[in-house]
Amino acid sequence: MLIHDHFQNFKRYNIPKAQLIIADIPYNIGVNAYGSNPSWYIDGDNKKGESEKAGKEFFDTDKDFRPAEFMHFCSKMMRKEPKEKGKAPAMIVFCSFEQQFPMIELAKRYGLKNYISLVFRKNFSAQVLKANMRVVGNCEYGLLLYRDKLPKFNNNGKMIMNCIDWERDTTTPKIHPTQKPVKLLEKLIKLFTDEGDVVIDPCAGSGSTLIAAINCNRKAFGFEIKKNFFNEATALIASHKGTHDEIKEMGYAKTELSKLNPTLF
Repeated sequence: MLIHDHFQNFKRYNIPKAQLIIADIPYNIGVNAYGSNPSWYIDGDNKKGESEKAGKEFFDTDKDFRPAEFMHFCSKMMRKEPKEKGKAPAMIVFCSFEQQFPMIELAKRYGLKNYISLVFRKNFSAQVLKANMRVVGNCEYGLLLYRDKLPKFNNNGKMIMNCIDWERDTTTPKIHPTQKPVKLLEKLIKLFTDEGDVVIDPCAGSGSTLIAAINCNRKAFGFEIKKNFFNEATALIASHKGTHDEIKEMGYAKTELSKLNPTLF
């Protein structure tokens, strides 16, 4: 379920508490949003000069993001810690490297006293076109936040490394500039939740978290205030859920097969 509203208004929707909250918060990079992206240049070629995206923001809502309200929402919407060990809820926040430290301190104010730093390692870099760079960035950063007890870990007794490979997503339509890969989100959801658990994304954007949750048979809820992202994400989620339900019921995706060969049905 994707809701066209601010997460601040969560009380009116009466959604269930989450085992896992996943959020890709605004990085607050302002007019330098495309600074490390080939889109800064015409056709991605710095020899052709700057494109219309040079010196522009991703979206105008970044400046309206209130970290304290965000953390209040997350602390209220996480399940209470159960008595048993290995069942506690958790929260994953994608953020810039510099945002990690204020987010850790803010989380403590709302009862999320513990954290584990996460690094998502890509096998590519969007910074390769930047002219005088010799060391280019290929990582994104995040935090795993939790209260007192360690979160639920479905790791089958194996160690979990905090440096996680970033899997490229070449199949999900790109509708958001900071869209996260569905396969990566599936990996995180499977690790920290069981089937049937609730996953919430307060900054849903493209809806990729909800798609990943559907793939993993979890219940998913998200908030997105920008109308264009909400509309595109809603259509994408509905289409994906239809395909997922067909595969679950019949073992194949009838809708997708009929697109390839209408004479089959």
